[in-house]
Amino acid sequence: MLGLLSAINGLFMLLCIPISIIYQEPVIYSFIQSGLVCFFIGAALLVATRNHEKSIKKREGYLIVTLGWLMLAFTGSLPYFISGYIPYYTDAFFETISGYTTTGATILNEIETLPKSILFWRSITHWIGGMGIIVLTIAILPILGIGGMQLFVAESPGPSADKLHPRIKETAKRLWAIYVLLTGLQTVLLLFGGMTVFDAVNHAMSTLSTGGFSTKNASIAHYESLYIHWIITVFMFIAGINFTVTYFALKGNVKRLVNNEEFKYYAFAAIGSSVLVSVLIYMLNDYSISSAITEGFFMVLAIGTSTGFVTADYTTWTPVVTVIFFWLMFMGASAGSTSGGVKVVRHLIILKNSILELKKLIHPSAIIPVKLNNKAVSSDIVFNVLSFFLLYLIIFIFGAVFMASLGLDFKTAIGASIACIGNIGPGLGDVGPVHSYASIPSIGKWFLSFLMLLGRLELFTVLVLLTPFFWRKS
Repeated sequence: MLGLLSAINGLFMLLCIPISIIYQEPVIYSFIQSGLVCFFIGAALLVATRNHEKSIKKREGYLIVTLGWLMLAFTGSLPYFISGYIPYYTDAFFETISGYTTTGATILNEIETLPKSILFWRSITHWIGGMGIIVLTIAILPILGIGGMQLFVAESPGPSADKLHPRIKETAKRLWAIYVLLTGLQTVLLLFGGMTVFDAVNHAMSTLSTGGFSTKNASIAHYESLYIHWIITVFMFIAGINFTVTYFALKGNVKRLVNNEEFKYYAFAAIGSSVLVSVLIYMLNDYSISSAITEGFFMVLAIGTSTGFVTADYTTWTPVVTVIFFWLMFMGASAGSTSGGVKVVRHLIILKNSILELKKLIHPSAIIPVKLNNKAVSSDIVFNVLSFFLLYLIIFIFGAVFMASLGLDFKTAIGASIACIGNIGPGLGDVGPVHSYASIPSIGKWFLSFLMLLGRLELFTVLVLLTPFFWRKS
């Protein structure tokens, strides 16, 4: 499996070669070398394990997913490092895992000076990580005689993994079909707004993956077009919807989207927060009505969906707005989307469970289950959600304390911690929307890289590998 992932990663690297040729860039050999290294690693692992048992159980699924993402990050950093455009490997790894986990945190300050093929590779890492190269691999697992449901459960974001089709291979194909379709549609719409083909493709890949890497130093603030801002805003909102629900809506079953409780609360939280922020920045800052609405909706969706694009520095919009954005960093969008954060469905389950606990104070003998979409949620899932939220807070606090111990100020420490575990990108303080992570000490970058991986794989997939009982023979 790891060999297959390495080989697929090498194939994606080769897609950057035509970009190097078109723009006559000298980094073409760096991509060739990087791709060959990936193919060599992949071939070596495939040959070494060709006679091994190919059955994958839950335990192997968690191990493959975690090691697979590390494999992608270590091999994906090669184009940056070999080309010399990111000369220190720590920085190259940080930039790469930030791409694959769709965090969008960058150590680069002069993005527009980089070769376009390097920028294209940054966007590809987002696009691969957004849906998950693991899911892509599932589509071809039958060739190897391997079943893929265990991998899908381990990789899919959210409390549970919905299947669009009884066969997991078909599920993976449908997910990727939607992903490609929406990416292509946004690319075309951005072209109508005056973007170049190169910029349109890159920003579409970053939007649908809720990643946030841009080809411009100023991110989306570089473009003064309201049309471009609103197109990206709309697609950020779409990217935050559960992809399975989007699939059924595209198939004509719009009721499944409209009646979905998580979608309702996601839309309410996103639009409600956008309206509130728009009103506040209009009243408390020197903004026109149209600018306040555009900036408010864009930045709320950018942070709420963990995309991380920037049109303005929200930390300058008075303290009350900063607090709202800090809350948005915990929110996330829908489970089954490419976004990070806690996810709306978990907030919803915790809220419903809390209300039931209040009811039980009056009716202690009543047996009232938590319901979602008119279906009872099992107590196992409720306990899982509560455990996840508690662990999330503990890791966030520990991360902030660790970063503060490296000399970062309070605001920067908490901003870096929540921005990386939530796969958001821009945080607060010196890692805010107009800053990069370049000044973070090396040990801090490795720690934040670990937080990104934890957040992308939703804590349990990685943490279970650190427990002694995972390694005991059952």
